[in-house]
Formats: sequence, C-alpha cells, structure tokens
Amino acid sequence: MDDDEVVIIGAGICGLATALALHRKGIKSVVMERSESLRNVTGAAIGIQPNGWRALDQLGVSENLRHTAVRLRRYRELDISRGKQKEISLNPMDGETRWLRRKDLIDTLYAELPPGTVKFGCQLESIKLDSHSSKPVLRFIDGSSIIAKALIGCDGGKSIVAEFLGLKRTKIFPLCAIRGLTYYPSGHSHDYEFAKINKDNISVGRVPIDDNLVYWFCLFPYIPKDGKVWEDPEVIRQLTLELLSNHPQEIQQMVVNADMKSLSITHLRYRAPWDLLTSSFCKGTVMVSGDAMHIMGPFLAQGGAAGIEDAVVLARTIAQLDLNSVESGSMIMVRNLEEAFNQFVKQRRMRVVRLSLQSYIIGMLSGAPSLLKKIMCIMLLVVLFPNPYNHVDYDCGDL
Repeated sequence: MDDDEVVIIGAGICGLATALALHRKGIKSVVMERSESLRNVTGAAIGIQPNGWRALDQLGVSENLRHTAVRLRRYRELDISRGKQKEISLNPMDGETRWLRRKDLIDTLYAELPPGTVKFGCQLESIKLDSHSSKPVLRFIDGSSIIAKALIGCDGGKSIVAEFLGLKRTKIFPLCAIRGLTYYPSGHSHDYEFAKINKDNISVGRVPIDDNLVYWFCLFPYIPKDGKVWEDPEVIRQLTLELLSNHPQEIQQMVVNADMKSLSITHLRYRAPWDLLTSSFCKGTVMVSGDAMHIMGPFLAQGGAAGIEDAVVLARTIAQLDLNSVESGSMIMVRNLEEAFNQFVKQRRMRVVRLSLQSYIIGMLSGAPSLLKKIMCIMLLVVLFPNPYNHVDYDCGDL
C-alpha cells in the first residue's frame, strides 16, 4: 500500500460503508482490517429502520438488500406475569423496517468496493502525528508503518483511534445479550413482527428475517464469568436454555435449533451521552466514526444504522474538498481535512447524543433493580422522548 491515502481502520459495517461512500464520491481509501478474512461469520442480524434505509439508498445497495429480508408489520410486546400473558399495545411501525443478516449487509458492502480496498491481517499498534506534515503515522504489529493522508477510526467500542484521541473509556450496562439465528427448513409460523417477551428480569426478542430464518436475542442481568467460557457456542446455548427454562416451549425449541455459529454473548457497552456532548472526536486529520464514536445499547436497534448515516455525512463533507487537486503533503490539505472532520462532528453530534440518551435510559430501565428507578426512567422517557419512534424519521441527506 502506498503512503498518503485515506486510511480506514476496521472492516465492520461502518468501515465498509465509509469506504463505499468515499468511493461513490471518487475518493480513494484503504480499509485496514486486523482479522485475516472478512468478518461476515460473527454476529447474527441488524435492524434497519426507515432512517437506515435512506442511508443505504444513498450508498446504492438498498435494492439488493431488500430482497434478503421481509418487511415487518408491527411491534408487539408481551408481559408474562404469574403464568398469564398480557399484550401491551404499541404504536405500529411506520415506514420500512427489516432485520438483515449481518453477513448479507457486510457481503453487499464489500462487493461494491474496488478490488484490493480492504487489506486483511493489519492490526494497528500505535498512532502518532508526523512532526513536519502533521499527518498520522500508523504502526502495525508486524512492524510496518505508513503515513496516511487521513485516518478514520471505525474500529468499534474498544477503538485504538479513540484512545489516541483521548476519548473516555466506554461504560458497561448491567446487562448481557445473547444473540442467535434459527433456521426452519419447512418454514416458520411466526408473524412478520418484532415480538418481545418479558418475564422477571429477562427479555426475549424474536424477529423473522425471511420465511425460514428467525433472529432472536435474550437480554439478562450481567453474570460475571471468564470471558473465554463465553466463546464456546455450546456453553452459550446451555446458559440460554437455563435462563429461559420457564418460558414457552416454542422459545426454548428455537434456542435448541439455533445455528451454533451464530451464537454470541456480549456484555453491553455504551459511550455516555454526556461524554458525546463534550468529547473531541477529531484531532488534525484523525477522527472516529460509528461505534468507535458513539457505541450504544441495542435498545433502539440504531447502532448500525447510525454508523451508515455517519458514512454518508462524512463522505459528503469530505467531497466538498477536491483532495486530488491539492498538492500532496501541503498544509492546505491538512487544514481542509481538519475543517471537514470538524464539520462532520458538528453535523452528527446532536443526532448521536439523542440516540444514545434514549438508548441509555431504556437500558437503565431494563436493568433497574428497584421500582423507584424504573419509574424515574419511564418519566424521563415520557418527558424527553414523547414520540418514542421519532428517531426513525431522520434523514441524513444526499450523498
């Protein structure tokens, strides 16, 4: 790889979407991924609501993805208490909502990139700024190093780029999430809906992806364990069955029949909304985007979509410069990129603050140990977010 390119760290959803958005605007970039191959095996599914589809429309990949998942008709929540089921009437979903397999989204984004855009087996070790040009100097664990025109960190909640920028560490919800996919060879009988079942301190969600495939998750209070134990799919499945032992038989059977490769367990992390208000997400020509900038709980199903929005806004902002016309290495280019990054942060800050705040309060409500704290969280949601679905109406604009 040549020096002096726009470098993106991380080939996850945001990293690939950012590379594709830049490519659509005629800006060359390279994505440095630490794994040896595309990370399209891990992870189960991702919810895409109307705001996410608007962003995918701009990237030019939405039509292909629409064929991979069914459109949901409603959101239904059941409260199982004392052996009885109570249905909670909620507003029907407005607009287009589908749950995509994460693999389908990753593969689609990757296929649209020019060959060679993603470099595998490149694990970032350290970052420093060149004393003469102020450009970021990247050093990798294999001993190689490059000088980048700009560095965009899309490397998740434990981002090395975020650490370089001095961002505060992400915080942890008192909750864990187990996620999985279950395939029904003869077809499933579930309605095309997001169904959520609450019992005691455990929530189970079930969402059809297509006529045969169902995505599901289980939210439960954090259980301290050796992290290596959670890497065993069979251990994850047995834990899930223990947690759901008093749930309906069809839920337990869904777990029994789950695709073992899809099973994962995560201790949920977030970047505090008040930190998002004050943090500096860029320094010179180094910045963060996606989860590295604003990782949030899954309670709004907006983390992935927010990262795709980031990609569109960032590429649009950078494209206002003509990077290829500016002499390589000039201070003019550095200043222009700094201004573009600052404008991106300015445009995105309040959007991600609101998403993160709403998700944070819902997460605190889900894990609140006392009735008083639950009431306080409900009151905050009612006051701050009288329309709980308002965030899906957002439009990140044209690429």
